Amino acid sequence: MAKIFRVLGALAIFAVIAAAGDVEVATSKFAANDETVNTDPQSPFWSSASVIVADKDKNGKALPGYRTEVRSRWTREYLYFLFVCPYEELLLKPNPNTQAETNQLWNWDVAEVFLGSDFQNIRRYKEFEISPQGEWIDLDIDLAKPHHEEGWTWNSRFQVTARIDHKGKVWYGTMKIPWTALGEASPAAGKTFRVNFFRSQGPLATRKDIAWQPTMSETFHVPERFGLLKLAADH
Repeated sequence: MAKIFRVLGALAIFAVIAAAGDVEVATSKFAANDETVNTDPQSPFWSSASVIVADKDKNGKALPGYRTEVRSRWTREYLYFLFVCPYEELLLKPNPNTQAETNQLWNWDVAEVFLGSDFQNIRRYKEFEISPQGEWIDLDIDLAKPHHEEGWTWNSRFQVTARIDHKGKVWYGTMKIPWTALGEASPAAGKTFRVNFFRSQGPLATRKDIAWQPTMSETFHVPERFGLLKLAADH
């Protein structure tokens, strides 16, 4: 019983903060049926989703030339994300392998979602990454461990797809994450999760780190700076 009250208390605190405007709230719109992930923002599945904009660096400085759009949908079985990523020059891993997880994918161009469902211990969360070439990695992060990157051995069984529009200099990436990977057995409209969205872009000499919620740190791993993702009904 005490544990239940602690969880409810933590949720209440986050609700109050969000209502006060100190925490940004992104929305994920419900879809009745699951879909094969696609990268077309104009498709029926994605066109009605709210647009989440990441256009700042880790310290909050505007990066208008790298305005990244994120869209999200959810069903009873999966949570979906679409990234729309304008670029100047891509840093791509040679000989990409899309059939197996690519450790240290974060050293190249990637889009990332950090998701947490534990409001008691915010230092535990999941990390999902996709590259413009369709490479992927997922991590079970525990910041209490000295080497949290070792969480890459975890397997969420999420699905990804990506494509590069070389002419338009935009790449697109989608993620289809099973709720079971987040320990969520009964997703429902109104539920909230801790979230942040990031992108690493370009060669190391001119690399841009793009954030939805700036971490005010050299690392993305600052859960105190996460925003919230709220599951919304389909209307």
